[in-house]
Order: sequence, then C-alpha cells, then structure tokens
Amino acid sequence: MTGTVRPHPARLLLALSGWLALLTTLLPAADPVRTTVTAAFLLLGPGTAALLAAPARARSANWPDRLATVALALALSAAIVTLVAVAFFLAHLFTLGRAMAVLALLTSLLALLPGRRGRQDGGGPPLPATDEPPVTVADPRRRGRLGRRSAVVAGSCVLLLTAACAGPAASHGLTVVPQAAEATATGAAASATPAAPGAWHQVFRDDFNGLGLDPANWVTCYDWNDAGCTNAGNHEEQWYLPGQVAVNGGALVLSAERTPTAGSDGKSYPWTSGMVSTGRQSWDGTPLHTFTYGYFAAAIRTPQDPRGMFPAFWLIPAETRGAPPELDVAEFPGTDRFVAMNLHWRTADGGDGSVGHRYTPQRVSAGSTVFAMDWEPDSVTWYVDGVQQFRVTDPAVIPSVAMELILNLAVGYPQSPPSDVGSAQLHVDWVAVWQH
Repeated sequence: MTGTVRPHPARLLLALSGWLALLTTLLPAADPVRTTVTAAFLLLGPGTAALLAAPARARSANWPDRLATVALALALSAAIVTLVAVAFFLAHLFTLGRAMAVLALLTSLLALLPGRRGRQDGGGPPLPATDEPPVTVADPRRRGRLGRRSAVVAGSCVLLLTAACAGPAASHGLTVVPQAAEATATGAAASATPAAPGAWHQVFRDDFNGLGLDPANWVTCYDWNDAGCTNAGNHEEQWYLPGQVAVNGGALVLSAERTPTAGSDGKSYPWTSGMVSTGRQSWDGTPLHTFTYGYFAAAIRTPQDPRGMFPAFWLIPAETRGAPPELDVAEFPGTDRFVAMNLHWRTADGGDGSVGHRYTPQRVSAGSTVFAMDWEPDSVTWYVDGVQQFRVTDPAVIPSVAMELILNLAVGYPQSPPSDVGSAQLHVDWVAVWQH
C-alpha cells in the first residue's frame, strides 16, 4: 500500500534552520541570539542536510560511528560554506545576506529530498542476500577502518576550516591583523602624524577649538540638503538638522534626540540628529573639500548607550553624490563593542560589492579612540590608535574618485532604539587629512 510520504519533523526543522539564521542577521552584530543561531547553522546545517540527502546506511549506536558522522557533517558544512563565500567574493558580490540566503535555500532543498532507505530503517524492499558474512561494529577490521576514517575526517575539518578563514580574504588581497594586536598609542600621540609609512603633508584639520562649527570646513547635511536631510537608503529614523550640531569643550558634538520631526520630504521622523560633511550646502552647490587618496583620521568617542545608534566616519563620491563606491573608516552599528571597517564598490551588474573587517578594541564609548584609514591607488589600510588592523590590496575594487568626508550619528540602523533610550551623543575631538 502506498501513500504520500511526509518529511520527518526533524527534516522540516533543519530546512527552516537556515531561514531562521538569515532572520537573525537583522539583529545587532553582537547580539548573542544572532551569534548562537548563525554559528550553529553554519557549523552543522548544510553538512547535516547533505548527509540526509545521501543514500542511507545502517545505523549504529557505536560512539566512534556517531563521532565520525558529526565530524563529517562539520567537514561538509565547512566545505559548502567556503564554496559559497568564495564564489561571492570572486564575483565581487559578497554580502552576508546573499551568502546566508543561498545556504538556507541549499539546506532546505537537501533536507527535504527523500532519502534512500534500507531495511534497517523499516522501509523499502529487503536487501539482497549475500554469501559474504556481515561485518559488525565489533569486527577488528571495522574498528580499524573507523579509526582511519575518523582521522581523515578530522584532518579534513582542520583543512577546510582553515580554507574557510583564509579563502575569502585572499580573494581581494586582504590582510587582517590578529585580534591580539591591540592598539597602544594614545589619542593625542596618534594625532601628530600618520601611522602609515611615507612622506606626508597635512591638507585638512579641525580641532574644534572655536565657539562654533567652522562654515569654511563643514556643512550639516548631505548634498541633497533641503531644510535638513536623511539617508533613505538605510531606512534611518532621524532627520538631520543644524541645531543638533555643536562645538563644546574642544570637541564636535552630534546629538540625537527622540523628537518627532517633520522632514521636507513630507515624512515624519521619530528622531532628530546631527551630522557634518565637507560636501555641498545644496544640491547645486560646490563641495567645500574633496579628497582623492590620503590618510584620514579622527579621535572619536561613541554614545554611552549605543542601542539603536549608528555613528560613522566615512567618505562618499563628490560627483555622483552617493555610494558606491564608499570608504568606511569606522562604523558602529548599534554597538560600542567593535568597529566595522568596510570598502564598497559598484559591481559590473550595478550592484554593491563590499569587503570588510570588525575589530574589537576597548569600549569606544569610554574614551576617545583614533580611527584612521590610508587610501592609496593600490591599497586601503585601516588603523586603530596607530596600529594596522585591516588591509585591501585589490586595485580593481579601490575607488579613484574625489570623495567628501562625513561624520554622522544616524538612528534606527540596524534596528530601532528601545523605548528607554531617548538621546545619544557622538564626540569628535579632532579630524585631519594628510596626503603625499
């Protein structure tokens, strides 16, 4: 008697695990739920699904068999994740969302494929009889093969995990300094000269020692300023206004407040905040300062409560007035526990290619930290308090156009601030640019 074969509930859960992991990427990067769910899926999800899709073998309660199966699932997961990540990197299309979506789809398809069963699972026709005696788990030959197989699988895990860490970085000529290489220079010492090698001369500097913002250096909006502005591309929740920008105590202070604000675009925003740029006062204006290559540095103290806040120190093209390309010297998406360093470029099909690195210094809201970037024609190198942390050396993805410098305190990315957060401030002690 035949009937509809329904997937086992465990297979359904496995098929959904990737989509759950993809959903958690909407949480802040340091969120423990996101970290746990994503790590569990990447370590076991694709490999387990691949094993389920393979022809079934006799089950065994023997621990060496079970450990070998887990090791094989880990190895397969590492191989699949590596292949997907490297493919996206080589195509200059890598984003976390794209990679996770492909892995989730692949895992779902493999998990829901009907597996082939033998009589040990209670399904299908009986296995044909043979004259050869069965090999049992207790057989010495079996134990020997299990030992060798476990060793091979374990070695494969190490090699594949190494490839998973090194493969994507090599595809764009990336250099990442190990996390143990802590920044040691003080903010004041790091401000004197660039940490990058070469002969430099200073072309721009503001120590914010005056009574107000220097209008010769800064405007308080993006180039699309019209009685304020926002970044609609990120679906941010603030409307930038000049009143949220101040110079106090020798520092630039950008203030975000939970104040409903009507934008000139006809929309209402729950927050108002501040930003500065070396760009234009209006769309048809002339940029105050643009830079093509150089060493960019700023001493920054992020908000004490970072939840829902998105401070950034970055550059966008002056001519096109938008990204990509884009150079992110330092971004803090809802956290003060790490700094994100990113490079974006436009891909051949018009998409947004990107590569980046996260570095975890001390809490950057506790005091000023100097974040810097050396932008050269053939490399981009990031520094924290004078110590190199990340480097890209693929000229094909490095921008060569004049850029405007931006410091801003966005709100609502990657998620809205909780109800108990009503304000935040970003402090910048100084900002400077050097060129060869």
